[in-house]
Amino acid sequence: MRVIVVGAGVLGTMHAWHAVERGHEVLHIEREAEARGASVRNFGQVWVSGRAGGEELDTALRARELWEEIGARVPGIGFRATGSLSVVMNEAERAVAEAATRRPDAAARGYALLDPAAAREINPALRGDFLGALWCERDAAVEPRVAQRALKDALLASGRYTFLGGREVRDVTDGGAVRDDHGDVHHGDTVILCTGAWLGGLVRELAPELPVRRVRLQMMQTDPLGEKLTTSVADADSFRYYPAYRSAELDALAAVQRQTPTAAAHKMQLLMVQRADGGLTIGDTHEYETPFGFDVVEDPYTHLTGVVEAILGRPLPTVRRRWAGVYAQCTDTSRVVHRQQVRDGVWLVTGPGGRGMTCSPAIAEQTANDLDW
Repeated sequence: MRVIVVGAGVLGTMHAWHAVERGHEVLHIEREAEARGASVRNFGQVWVSGRAGGEELDTALRARELWEEIGARVPGIGFRATGSLSVVMNEAERAVAEAATRRPDAAARGYALLDPAAAREINPALRGDFLGALWCERDAAVEPRVAQRALKDALLASGRYTFLGGREVRDVTDGGAVRDDHGDVHHGDTVILCTGAWLGGLVRELAPELPVRRVRLQMMQTDPLGEKLTTSVADADSFRYYPAYRSAELDALAAVQRQTPTAAAHKMQLLMVQRADGGLTIGDTHEYETPFGFDVVEDPYTHLTGVVEAILGRPLPTVRRRWAGVYAQCTDTSRVVHRQQVRDGVWLVTGPGGRGMTCSPAIAEQTANDLDW
């Protein structure tokens, strides 16, 4: 078949990958010269640890396998089987972590509750004072700023992939034809729309009742740390935002320990990943009410700096980049993604939320299976 994929973020790129892998020809159309949205403005985490049990966890675990397989073939994506440590500072936080290890799917996630010495054995850079950490062996990382580019180069080498950047798709028709803003019409057998947080224009025309919202976040990146951060790192505020940690112990934590005013106001958690160059990507915040602010605000960065320095037991390297990003999230957050047929032969796949980088290989594989590629 000839498959047309619209949108060159990680979700669209993974759909192109699976189509080429199954022997099809792919035309990939992107409105920017290359991806510039949430797919490059994220942590690069393959984040199994906090996923909801059932379909979401199954999707994340399958995606983790696929990332590792693809990473072996495309080293440029920077796949690393890092695991993660979610650091706890007191008994109430430790109780939430311990409850997570009693989940029936704890072994599949690679959960273990570690004391400080065991946590530092895995990640010696954690020199601050803390009570313990929840280890998740299945977590991993890739390099978000370069992963799509590396995947595109590998796809181009197949001889069955064409990339058209700087083209915005304005119309689609039954049967698999699309018209771009240059006036060119492209014909295919199947069209997959992976337009990310771009939910207006053509997407609104095709799916006016789309159950997807936009979410904004702020992040930052530092100079090289000067030593290896061997795992991804989270704080206990992350327990409040990920469904895997829901428990009576989490309810008790919420009752006795409020977030700081800044963390609560910006719906914050700490996630931290070391980049290939040694710098740290640190975040994040959550903003749900539109219209979003056009600027970044400083209080969240100050809060995160304090949290990181307490865990590392040392000053944070100089912050070199600060940015905001927007991603699309299903309003029913129990769903992994929104997948909808909007025309004959035309499918819209969007709304993975903060799961996009983690789950995209498996989401795209499911699309391929459903369409019998």
